[in-house]
Amino acid sequence: MFDWLVVGAGFAGATLAERLARVRGERVLVIDRRPHVGGNAYDCRDAAGILIHRYGPHIFHTNSRAVFDYLSEFTRWRRYEHRVLANVDGKLLPIPINLDTVNQLYGLRLTSDCLKQWFASRAEPVENIRTSEDVVISQVGRDLYEKFFRGYTRKQWGLDPSQLDRSVTARVPVRLDRDDRYFTDQFQFMPRDGYTRLFERMLSHPGITVKLSTDFRSARNKAEFRRLIWTGPVDEFFQYRYGKLPYRSLRFKHKTLNQVRLQPVAVVNYPGDTPYTRVTEYKHLTGQVHPQTSITYEYPSAEGDPYYPIPRSENQALYKKYEALADGTADTWFVGRLATYRYYNMDQVVGQALATFRRIEETTPRWVGMQRLATASQELPGRHP
Repeated sequence: MFDWLVVGAGFAGATLAERLARVRGERVLVIDRRPHVGGNAYDCRDAAGILIHRYGPHIFHTNSRAVFDYLSEFTRWRRYEHRVLANVDGKLLPIPINLDTVNQLYGLRLTSDCLKQWFASRAEPVENIRTSEDVVISQVGRDLYEKFFRGYTRKQWGLDPSQLDRSVTARVPVRLDRDDRYFTDQFQFMPRDGYTRLFERMLSHPGITVKLSTDFRSARNKAEFRRLIWTGPVDEFFQYRYGKLPYRSLRFKHKTLNQVRLQPVAVVNYPGDTPYTRVTEYKHLTGQVHPQTSITYEYPSAEGDPYYPIPRSENQALYKKYEALADGTADTWFVGRLATYRYYNMDQVVGQALATFRRIEETTPRWVGMQRLATASQELPGRHP
C-alpha cells in the first residue's frame, strides 16, 4: 500500500514526491507514461554525444530564493544568462526589443532618452488593452509588431494576436537600454549535470518508487494508494466531461551538424515565413565542448502532446468548470501547468508544488504518524480489552 500516487515525473510531481517521502516519511509511487523522468525538461545525449533537450530549450531562471535553494539540494549550477536573436529583414536582432534592436534595424543612432520618444511617436493609443496585439502596438507601434510579434505569435498559437489574451505578449518586455538578456531574474543558471540528473536525485529517496511507461488507468487498477497528486491535463482526469480544453503542441526536428557552432546565441527566433518558430543550439546552454553541434527546429502544432494552455477567455471559462470538479475531489491535489491550465515557468511550477506541500502539511494527517500513534496506543495499559 502506497500513501501517495503521484502522476507525472516532471517538476510538480518530483517536487511533491520528494517532500512527501523525505519530510513526511510516507511511501510514494511516481508514474509517468513516458519512458523517462523529467517531463518536458528531460535532457539526454544524442547519437553524437551532445547533451540536448528532447522537448525544446528549458532555461532556469527565478527571483525566488526559496525555489533556488530547494533545487540546489539536487544539483550544482552553471551560470548562464539567456540571449535570443530574431531573424528579421535578413538581420539577427536582439529580442526583447531594445536600443540596439531599433538602431540596427532602422540604421539609427538613438540614445535611450530618444528611444522613449521614438516609441511614443509610433505607438497607437488603445483605450482598453485586452489582446496581445493591443499590448504591442500601444507600446512600440505597428511596424515592430508586424516584424517581431505577429508572425511568430500566429505560428506559435495558431491564432492572430488580436484573438489572444494580452498575457501572451505582456511576458516579453520592451527595453530602453542595451540590455540584451532575455530574462532579468536574480538567479539564472543551468543544472551543471543536466535536468535529468537533477530529477534522478530528487526521486532517489528510498520511500519513492518510480514506474515509467505507465499509464494512470492501468496503475490505478494495479496499485493500492490512499491519496493522489495529479499533474496531467485536468480535463483528461475527468474524462473530458465538459469537452477538451484547447492546448498547443510542438513538434521537434533534431539535427547534428559537422561544425563547432551554427549561431551566435542559443536561440534564434524566426517570426517570418518559415514553418518553424525558433532554432536552438544546445552547446550555448550547457557549455559542452564538442567538435560537432546539435540543433533543434521547433514547429508548433495543433496535434500532439499538450504543451501550452491557450490563453483565451472562453478557454478559462471551460477550465473553471473542471476546476470546480477538482476542488470537490477528495484526497486529490491538482498541481502544475496542465493540471491548473496555466502557463507557468519551471520555477513557478516548483513554487506551486512547494506551496501545495505546505497546504498538505497543514490539512492532511500523516499516515506514518497515525499508524505509529495507533500502535503505541494499543501498547498502553487500559487502551485495549
